[in-house]
Formats: sequence, structure tokens, C-alpha cells
Amino acid sequence: MLTKKQKELFDYLSDYIGKNNISPSFEEMKSAVNLKSKSGIHRLITSLEQRGFIKRLKHRARAMEIIKSFNKLSGSIVKNQSEDTISIPLIGSIAAGNAIEAIENSDEFISVPNTIVSPNFKYFGLKVKGLSMIEKGIFDGDIAVIKKTNNIENGKIAAVLTSDNEVTLKTVKIERNKIILIPANKSFEIKEYKLGEIQVQGTLSGIIRKYN
Repeated sequence: MLTKKQKELFDYLSDYIGKNNISPSFEEMKSAVNLKSKSGIHRLITSLEQRGFIKRLKHRARAMEIIKSFNKLSGSIVKNQSEDTISIPLIGSIAAGNAIEAIENSDEFISVPNTIVSPNFKYFGLKVKGLSMIEKGIFDGDIAVIKKTNNIENGKIAAVLTSDNEVTLKTVKIERNKIILIPANKSFEIKEYKLGEIQVQGTLSGIIRKYN
């Protein structure tokens, strides 16, 4: 995942190196991301290198190589040819339980296996909160990888936004003029909505789990 400042510097480096075939100076980087100290830039560069986004070339002044890349348009992704992961925006949390208020925050990014995404679609990540989908193998603290779409097939798991501006992750069933949100935990209730009360934000593409 990248912080907002890390992403700002990475975008600047990508543009600058692409145009000039050389890395910018520390002074130029300070000005570009509005930092006052070289040590702050050094920390950002180190973090980008540790995450595999850039590589500093030894024994060469002002020499960096861009390893990964982002498409800046709406969080679409570009595959890293040298690795088996891509980066997508992590935009907030989603309830696998009772619905929570929608959160949109794209200051962070997360690397996901390219086996669960397609270059023909756009994706984003949402942190799972709650236990209503545990029988589908989705647990509190997981990160749901969501494919952006407003369409949904019956029986698919989707991220949906309600008319109360709340977002939740459930299996979706459509019957005539209503949408039914089905949990995968007997402790939670099935809920029904009118078609106009629900907006599909995307369908579940995969789950990322971190182990302590």
C-alpha cells in the first residue's frame, strides 16, 4: 500500500523519468511533493524501493528505474511485467455484517496477485468489517478485491450501496422489482430492497488475507 505522499512522489518520478530519461534532483522532488527536507524525500524513495515500485541504480548519479506503474485514470491498473502482482487503490471499508457508512479514500494502494484480476477491467480494494460472510470464507480484516461494474448476475457476491449511503458485501439475488441481500452466516438476517434503493458498485473478484 502507498500513502498519499508516496503516490505523489511515484507519479512525479514516473512522469519526470519518462520525459527526461534521468531522475530528478532532490530539490526538484522536494518542490514537487511540497516537502522541506531531503530526509523526507529519502524516506519516501526508500519506501518506494522496498515496495518494489522503483529501483535505484548503483554507482550512477540521479539514476532510478520505474518497476511498477499506475494508470492514473480512475484507479485502473498496469501489470508489472517483472512480478506477479499489480497495485490497485484501497478506498475504504465494507461491512460483512450490518451496513456501514460508505468511505472513499484512495490515499493507499495494495498489491494483489494478477491471477485474480483482468487488464480489461478496473478494480479497487475494500477492507472487510464483520462476520456475515464467513460461510463464504470472507472474514473480518480481509481485503475484498472488487471489479468495478454496475451490473450483477443472480447469486454473485457484490459490493452494494444503499439509499442511506451505506455499503455492504453480500450475495445478491434479484426478483422482479426487488433486490435481496443474502448473508453467509445464519446469525444475520436476509434483507430486501426496492431496485432503486440499491446501487451495485462492483462484484467480488478475490480476497486478500493478512496473517499476523
